[in-house]
Amino acid sequence: MEQTQETVAEVIRRQENDYINGKITLGKYVDHSMYETIETILAYLNSKHTAGLYDSQNREKPFFNICTAIRNIWYRATDLDRKNLRIKATKATYQEWLKAFWATAELKEWMRRERFGTFLNDWGRTLADYGTAVPKFVEQKGKLVPSVVPWNRLIVDAVEFDPNPKIEVLYLTASQLRQNELYDQDMVEKLIETRAARETAGKQKKDNKADYIKLYEIHGELPLSYLTGKEKDETEYRQQMHVISFVVAKEKGKFDDFSLYKGKEKEDPYMITHLIKEDGRTLGIGAVEHAFEAQWMTNDSARAIKNHLDIASKLIFQTSDGTFIGRNVLTTIEQGDIMIHKQNQPLTQINNGSHDITSLLSFSQQWQNLAKEITSTPEAIRGDTMPSGTAWRQVEALRMESHSLFEIMRENKGLHVEDMLRTYVIPYLKKEIKKKHSIVAELDKESADMIDEQYINMMVKEQIDNIEARGQFVDPVQVQQEMESAREKLRRLGGLREQKITEDLFKDYEWEIEFDITDEAIDKEAVLTTLNTVFTSIASNPMILQDPNARMLFNRILEETGVVSPVEFQAAPTVSQMVQPQPALSQPNGGSPSVPA
Repeated sequence: MEQTQETVAEVIRRQENDYINGKITLGKYVDHSMYETIETILAYLNSKHTAGLYDSQNREKPFFNICTAIRNIWYRATDLDRKNLRIKATKATYQEWLKAFWATAELKEWMRRERFGTFLNDWGRTLADYGTAVPKFVEQKGKLVPSVVPWNRLIVDAVEFDPNPKIEVLYLTASQLRQNELYDQDMVEKLIETRAARETAGKQKKDNKADYIKLYEIHGELPLSYLTGKEKDETEYRQQMHVISFVVAKEKGKFDDFSLYKGKEKEDPYMITHLIKEDGRTLGIGAVEHAFEAQWMTNDSARAIKNHLDIASKLIFQTSDGTFIGRNVLTTIEQGDIMIHKQNQPLTQINNGSHDITSLLSFSQQWQNLAKEITSTPEAIRGDTMPSGTAWRQVEALRMESHSLFEIMRENKGLHVEDMLRTYVIPYLKKEIKKKHSIVAELDKESADMIDEQYINMMVKEQIDNIEARGQFVDPVQVQQEMESAREKLRRLGGLREQKITEDLFKDYEWEIEFDITDEAIDKEAVLTTLNTVFTSIASNPMILQDPNARMLFNRILEETGVVSPVEFQAAPTVSQMVQPQPALSQPNGGSPSVPA
């Protein structure tokens, strides 16, 4: 029967060709090539011209780089750190606060172990470069490993990312291929015999090493028949992963295909993230692409200035004396030759000085200013000295206005981090927590004291309830001594605390909490003013919180600030509050009252 369905290798070759040579139409006057855009960004960041290093007269062209400074400002202004990531309870109860607290502790331990801070830095830089980045989360030997895939190693659809297959280009050595137990080792050995040097997406040689073998790792919703080989499964789709390599065969237009791995996968390991999403295209517009036109015109102005200066630096003479035809005066003098000049024949210098450098500099500056306006990177945000006489309020207003765009970008980054946590990290942590007996965390003094007091109170209350259930008398002094003893034992542990794992401790907790990532909705100055007012009120009249109405208003104020939970201010009940007054029970034979053991 004649084959009608493409093989996986054919799908890869078709998508690679479409990606490199194809364009998409965004509007009547707008075409977009994702491949050319990415290659241009890469060239500009490395101060390279896309039209070659030399001009038509074989002179080296200058590259006046304005993109890197803009990219660095975007990178700094949208930065997120691990300390920005914490989990907040949605309800102002101790149980919910404690659940979120230990979830945050487990999250921080995972971030430390997997160097999530490095991932955030790589991710932020890629977003600043391209406006869009593709994080990848893969479980390897029981660990969830996050990474950012470079754009020059990805082949994706230029219009829509999620519904289409994603292809990642890999270069592995023969040793790496043989060590991977998932790969078909018979196919690996056949492939190793065809090894070739590494190439770029445009088929250019990266280097002269032939120790690396090019692989294509494809992920996506693909026909089930790619796994089963059955024709009836061609219309049924499953999330799959394939690792393919191919080389040009001897027969023209044919390829030798090598399938190293194929199998189902639970979910797509890639996700798309944007600083600001652009309609109709997968790739957003980053700092460098915004400055494409300004960078080109700045380079053109720099080249024109260089040409002017090159001509102005030369000494050019003119004469009607034919003796000097084809001779260079300076070279002749340097060689010690004697110049011969006919009588009455003048030898005059030509005025070849540069006449209009100022206009060229002004023209170049206009384009650089345009790039600053488009990318919201004026002198105020760059840290440059403002012109003399510029009012401080004007500078501060300009800086805050410029930062408003970056606040939106940080908010979008925060939402993407939340998606990462909900989709990949939290489910992984839940699975790993089930394998543990407890969670151990290093706490600051305030958090440790709060957890200790709540733990001691719950422990003592449980003992009191047991004693009262047996109809015995509770001695407040004995209870106080036990509380002090428990505090002393906990103080010896320093900041180290342990939480025993129970079956329902983190049940469905990824849907019951909020992620406090970027604080984008918080006005820091207003928050500090509010907290200072609250602190002053409590310091002047601590008993005000005994009034239920005042305490309700107090809790509502803290909730609105968004940075402190009312749970953290709940006063621990005293022994006298826990021990309810009760009549003394008569003891048989005149014995003394019972006390907790």
